[in-house]
Amino acid sequence: MTRFAAPIAEQIWDMKYRLKWSDDTPVDMSVEDTWRRIARALAEVETDRDTWEERFYHALEDFRFLPAGRITAGAGTARSVTLFNCFVMGTIPDSMGGIFDMLKEAALTMQQGGGIGYDFSTIRPKGAVVSGVAADASGPLSFMDVWDAMCRTIMSAGSRRGAMMATMRCDHPDIEDFISAKSDPARLRMFNMSVLVTDAFMEAVKAGGTWDLEFDGKVYHTVDARDLWNRIMRATYDYAEPGVIFIDRINEANNLGYCETIAATNPCGEQPLPPYGACLLGSINLARLVKDPFDEGAMVDEDELADLVSVAVRMMDNTVDASRFPLDAQAREAQAKRRIGLGVTGLADALLMVGVRYGSERAVELTETWLHAVARAAYLASVDLAREKGAFPLFDAEKFLASGTMQKMDADVRAAIAEHGIRNALLTSIAPTGTISLYAGNVSSGIEPVFAYAYKRKVLQKDGSRTEEEVVDYAVQMWRDLKGDAPLPEYFVNAQTLAPSEHVRMQAAAQKWVDSSISKTINVPEDIGFDAFKDVYMQAYETGCKGCTTYRPNEITGSVLSVSEQTEDAPEADQGADVIYMAEPLDRPRALEGTTYKLKWPDSEHAIYLTVNDIVINGSRRPFEVFINSKNMEHFAWTVALTRMISAVFRRGGDVSFVVEELKAVFDPRGGAWMEGKYIPSILAAIGGVIERHLISIGFIAGEGMGLKADPQAQVVNLDAPPRGAACPSCGQYDMRMVEGCMTCMSCGHSKCG
Repeated sequence: MTRFAAPIAEQIWDMKYRLKWSDDTPVDMSVEDTWRRIARALAEVETDRDTWEERFYHALEDFRFLPAGRITAGAGTARSVTLFNCFVMGTIPDSMGGIFDMLKEAALTMQQGGGIGYDFSTIRPKGAVVSGVAADASGPLSFMDVWDAMCRTIMSAGSRRGAMMATMRCDHPDIEDFISAKSDPARLRMFNMSVLVTDAFMEAVKAGGTWDLEFDGKVYHTVDARDLWNRIMRATYDYAEPGVIFIDRINEANNLGYCETIAATNPCGEQPLPPYGACLLGSINLARLVKDPFDEGAMVDEDELADLVSVAVRMMDNTVDASRFPLDAQAREAQAKRRIGLGVTGLADALLMVGVRYGSERAVELTETWLHAVARAAYLASVDLAREKGAFPLFDAEKFLASGTMQKMDADVRAAIAEHGIRNALLTSIAPTGTISLYAGNVSSGIEPVFAYAYKRKVLQKDGSRTEEEVVDYAVQMWRDLKGDAPLPEYFVNAQTLAPSEHVRMQAAAQKWVDSSISKTINVPEDIGFDAFKDVYMQAYETGCKGCTTYRPNEITGSVLSVSEQTEDAPEADQGADVIYMAEPLDRPRALEGTTYKLKWPDSEHAIYLTVNDIVINGSRRPFEVFINSKNMEHFAWTVALTRMISAVFRRGGDVSFVVEELKAVFDPRGGAWMEGKYIPSILAAIGGVIERHLISIGFIAGEGMGLKADPQAQVVNLDAPPRGAACPSCGQYDMRMVEGCMTCMSCGHSKCG
């Protein structure tokens, strides 16, 4: 018997979380071994290690408590990795030296897999005078380009993630350039972007007033507030960015408002953090806590929930001590405040299992009830830890209890904190759980609605044949197991059928009992009117949300998969690029056709010769392998490594054009070169350009900077199929979807946000 509820769950575990030796030999022989490894590692700081190891194991068992991916993959491995998910970096000084010091810190943090956030509002605007030099400032956007290039370089060197969040205040003089930056699809691709919107600005928008754009006390421009708001709304309507963060609300509610000011968040927005702030994440799987699912008396077991939350808080508090940190400043910040971000996943599935429609009044009531129970249990558990181990070092009872969040907390919880203190300054957050939700059996992620009841996942085998694997939502599969072929009740709704206002209501309901923030995507239809779209954001502001992120499918963000109905005897069109994930690499034929290119890098004595060989599958020609050779022995090691890595990627199939993009983005700090009238930032970028020209010549991609020449529509006879956008850069599947503010692959779990 397997603990996994679906084949994809076991595949995610094997790819993402299973401990293996460097030669890919498994150390964790079963998922029970993974749970045991985590439980043992997090019990190391306990006096009674054996007792707590067993309690931690029981919490992890059957996917009831899901620590975030970095904990699941890294705890107990002895690897030099951080177990924290979220970082906001130090305040960027308005000086060249300070800016590049911050760039170095960002690179060190991302090397260990941390997603980072930065507020670029502290950099003087474009055109401002720079004292002491005969030049004007280039502005924060130019430095964001440098950060973006650095992130690409870190990723090309093998970093696990490259996620960044950039924020800018709504009164910064360069805010209009910030808003429109993503209109260039090639710019700032490594960033998620959000505008820090103040209460004063929102009041000016509602009143139709003017708004000053200023820096360091100087007003640079005065604009119409509604016009600026419309610019923000139009950009996110067209490009899904920037998001909106209601920054005053975040600081007013912050338990630590007496000792920190927040101006940025982690990449997905669920963790507003101060300079050098760090937070780890974990989720209670509500779908596993429903008793008698689909029966009349079905309900979440709140006693079991409270007990599980209590153990989870202790595990996460121990993680603060067990984790490494990229920077000493991050370690000091984490130890001083002991922030944790405990949330939930499987909310929508749990609602279905108790017979409630997501977005309804009853769903709002239950969401508030369950999240209140989580918050109450978490705070009381943290009080117990304070009695045993001490409160967090910066705890000040009077100031802590005066914060916006604590004023609405239950009286007995407030009294316990006043008497004993509290171990963790903040405790709750709703994180992106795309990958761990797949690992837990494809439960609905976070507080999101069910995205699709079922969809087909196509796998290309070594012999070129295709197999299909159905991926079914956890609650839907349970309905099938219990009710057979009985039709789904009408309260089964998904992200595509919900009104945007219902999304907002659910986010607002959850926010009442979440002391940090929430990562959630509000899906809106492609044909939503602009005024109705703006109303979504105004509703989010008026109902107490701390931010708002929407996703409107269109030609730029990715459109919904079209579904073709076929008769039973109509053969499926055999389009080679349709199936793009392979269980194993293709075997190499005895002979292949290819082309050899000569590349002469300026100032280099020897040329580089690059051969690209192709294979034909289902009538389509695609790259299969590369060979890179040079007489320059300085190039030997990296050309061999590049040959092997690129060939391995090509043999996995799929839309491998991302290889070109990544190579072309690599810059050499020693400087690039001008070639054929264009500046090429590195020799690796030049190699990427050669490969790109080859892919164009064989018809694999449409042109320079473009993707597949043809984007075949998969013939999936399934009205609940997920949206189709760009191919996943990890596995190649057309299974990327916006999950809680971040594009995530539902086939392999890849996410740029971690």
